Amino acid sequence: MTRTCEMCPEALPIMARSHTRTCSPRCRKALSRATKKVAHSLPEELTTCDRWVRRSATKVPLTSAGMAASSTNPRTWSTYTDAAASTAGVGLGFVLSDEDDIVCIDLDHCLNPLTGRLDPWAAAILRDAGATYVEVSPSGDGLHIWGRADVRQGRRIRRPDGTAVEIYGTGRYIAMTGRRHGNSPSALIDVSTPVASLTSMN
Repeated sequence: MTRTCEMCPEALPIMARSHTRTCSPRCRKALSRATKKVAHSLPEELTTCDRWVRRSATKVPLTSAGMAASSTNPRTWSTYTDAAASTAGVGLGFVLSDEDDIVCIDLDHCLNPLTGRLDPWAAAILRDAGATYVEVSPSGDGLHIWGRADVRQGRRIRRPDGTAVEIYGTGRYIAMTGRRHGNSPSALIDVSTPVASLTSMN
């Protein structure tokens, strides 16, 4: 599996160490600056939940101590403060749970990481979601739209144009970057309408 830089779409060198996260000193500095801004960009609704994990370069969930974690075992989760202070893995993850109605709409391969241009189908979903928190996914070419809705079972929805959207509300963890997309606010709003519209396609 090819590993990519966390700040740009470039592939990491084949001989890069397991903890390497960026492809160059420039990207390393940019990632450092971005990391410092994460706490300020993340919604309080997320940072006050004790459902944080670390993640490996291959997106395996880890505890703050670096052991294997599970999206269904609360004993392996921690506070945002503890997870953010940990050096285990390469980044953070947030666990979705039926304890509340926090959901994530996952849009893959919809964003040009060089120009910031969004594919029309993704732009339409983003517009329908409204003023809620949206961040760029670890790949750099996808988006995670966060909000509130009643989603009891994860869904992968194949749209008529062939693109796919995933919606999760419980039993899953989402890799977090804190790289807020555009001018999205640090708050979660009701996204029931776009969720219902998307799920009606299947």
